[in-house]
Amino acid sequence: MTSSTFHREANPCGRIFCIGKNYTEHIRELSGVVPEEPVVFIKPWSSLVAPEETVKIPRHGSQLHHEVEVVFKIGAEGQGIPESEAFDYIDGVTLGLDLTLRDVQSRLKKSGYPWELAKAFEQSAPLGEYVPLQKIRDPQNLDFSCSVNGQVRQKGNTAEMIFSLPKLVSFLSSVWCLRPGDLIFTGTPSGVGILGSGDSATIASPEIGEFSWQFK
Repeated sequence: MTSSTFHREANPCGRIFCIGKNYTEHIRELSGVVPEEPVVFIKPWSSLVAPEETVKIPRHGSQLHHEVEVVFKIGAEGQGIPESEAFDYIDGVTLGLDLTLRDVQSRLKKSGYPWELAKAFEQSAPLGEYVPLQKIRDPQNLDFSCSVNGQVRQKGNTAEMIFSLPKLVSFLSSVWCLRPGDLIFTGTPSGVGILGSGDSATIASPEIGEFSWQFK
């Protein structure tokens, strides 16, 4: 599947909702504070990159970090969704990378500015292929990892999320009407690190599969 295929299949109204600060150890490694409610930002569909494609490292920053995340796809329209019904609105799950220009993000944070320059640039959301939710044994106890050049850097489990998927669906749908094709990147565990030209990043989960990208 190519990036253009992603665009053709995407609902024109589709959005990429991303959750920041959703794993305690990741918050600690960046000297952050645990939030009282989900931290939400949005990426455009042009951020998506299909598996095996080459990702060009952006030039407006110098510290490109990998952040592996479990990603859920909305399959039914809903607003004001109670936590108890959240999984009724999910039809697929995969893994993705929330690529982040850490130096740019740090500068923006200090100035109190939005994060788009650090988070929403072209090719900032490499995305794996979807697995039907029904094939996942327990979405709230799902192992996943990120390796760079064959070395494991990040390991996580969705049970470690501060805000569970049902809480995220309920929270997001209290603000937006969720629609088929919307994606939810659910946050990253600790171990984020720099990617450079020539590096290969692989994200994997026993129940979802393995997906890789080259960086240049």
